[in-house]
Amino acid sequence: MNLVFCVSQRCLFILSVASLTEERDQLKTGLTEMTEERDQLKTRLTEMTEERNKLKTETTCPDGWTKSCSSCYFFSTESGSWTTGREDCRTRGADLVVIDSAEEQTFLSTFINTRSWIGLNDTDNEGTWKWVDGTPLTVTYWAPTQPDNWDEYTHFGEDCVEILGGRSSEWNDISCEDSRPWICEKPAQS
Repeated sequence: MNLVFCVSQRCLFILSVASLTEERDQLKTGLTEMTEERDQLKTRLTEMTEERNKLKTETTCPDGWTKSCSSCYFFSTESGSWTTGREDCRTRGADLVVIDSAEEQTFLSTFINTRSWIGLNDTDNEGTWKWVDGTPLTVTYWAPTQPDNWDEYTHFGEDCVEILGGRSSEWNDISCEDSRPWICEKPAQS
């Protein structure tokens, strides 16, 4: 800042106006910078609020369960009849798995290596396959020649369905009394 000495008041007045103009310009620059900073903070607050809301709505599964999309899956290590498997799933707040998409079939195929119960049967009416949630069968992954309702020992009565496991993970109808592990499914929790 340059200092100028003036003898008259007029000169002092001009210096005061120049000084005030410079101060005003500095304040405008500071205000512009603060406005930009405020806008950046508002943007960051919006992003953080969206992230918080997303975390609130994200779904989780209990320990020991595997999440895919909006469902949790439990792969039992125990074996039992189809009914035993379903009862176990129900005690866990779930039911035997209902496979209603190719994505779900593929997902399950990556996790199972052994024949396992799924929630499909025709116990009410032979040949009319229904899922445990009451929905009819619309998507199928039957192994060749299945379902056949043929048990080599009883020669009839294959009313429950297993997923074969491994790469293909096709389906097979077998006696509901056979012993298999099972797959439970329930909605993920938010």
